[in-house]
Amino acid sequence: MNGMASDHNSSSQEEDLPHYLQKEDPFASKLSREADIVAGFYLTVIGILSTLGNGYVIYMSSKRKKKLRPAEIMTVNLAVCDLGISVVGKPFSIISFFSHRWIFGWMGCRWYGWAGFFFGCGSLITMTAVSLDRYLKICHLSYGTWLKRHHAFICLAIIWAYATFWATVPFAGVGSYAPEPFGTSCTLDWWLAQASVAGQAFVLSILFFCLLFPTAVIVFSYVKIILKVKSSTKEVAHYDTRIQNSHILEMKLTKVAMLICAGFLIAWIPYAVVSVWSAFGQPDSVPIQFSVVPTLLAKSAAMYNPIIYQVIDCKFACCRSGGLKTLQKESSSKNSR
Repeated sequence: MNGMASDHNSSSQEEDLPHYLQKEDPFASKLSREADIVAGFYLTVIGILSTLGNGYVIYMSSKRKKKLRPAEIMTVNLAVCDLGISVVGKPFSIISFFSHRWIFGWMGCRWYGWAGFFFGCGSLITMTAVSLDRYLKICHLSYGTWLKRHHAFICLAIIWAYATFWATVPFAGVGSYAPEPFGTSCTLDWWLAQASVAGQAFVLSILFFCLLFPTAVIVFSYVKIILKVKSSTKEVAHYDTRIQNSHILEMKLTKVAMLICAGFLIAWIPYAVVSVWSAFGQPDSVPIQFSVVPTLLAKSAAMYNPIIYQVIDCKFACCRSGGLKTLQKESSSKNSR
């Protein structure tokens, strides 16, 4: 009976496999051993830098957690998502690349696919919320007067619920997680789109709600911000120094958000393009050796944000010190007069 059950499970899993893996070992690496070692070292470096960088951001934020503004709370949430990708996901793929095959079986494959999609979706939706916050703050000034910390925590609850829902949908039988074409990593089963209409509906839903719609909101927000800044630059020039400094700091924060979103999209869009092509293009139209490059690029996204934080923090410090010196000069000149 146990043998019959195991045969049934293996046959059902083979039916869920992409067409190119049904006649071979789905977890065997399709790359050369040298390429796997290079990829393993690359992910090790990325994982260490990402863990240290995002861990540092979270640690420094925890020291002033009661003073964090709503926008900073969102930034911390983004660091949590990036740290989750590095700590929960990367060790699986690093060990598998060095082992020249995926060694964690189907349960590990599904867990890895879920964790990667969960934290990746959480990062993108967090950046969507940040872009909306920046848009309302710059283009609708009255918004900033009523936004409080508890609104930010409500937004975080919505973000985590959204990511949990879409990452868990494949476990309800609507979709699935499957090995990547190169064998040493797992992801959403994009190839279901070639198997049935239900698979196409699943893939299209994921693309719209977890990529296209959030990206459209981000692009809309920053285009409106750029247009608003161009039209208001001359007006701000007539204000006093304190208002000018406040405007400069607000724009610096907006530039941080824009750089973070740009880095994330640059890292993930090539992977999305290859995934869509694999889902709706001709079978075997994407070479297996080529498909690994966008995957490795996407896995590096979690490393960029701490670097952006540190660079902009230095500029913030310079801006604040410059503004403080200007105010001190003004006060001293008034006293002398």
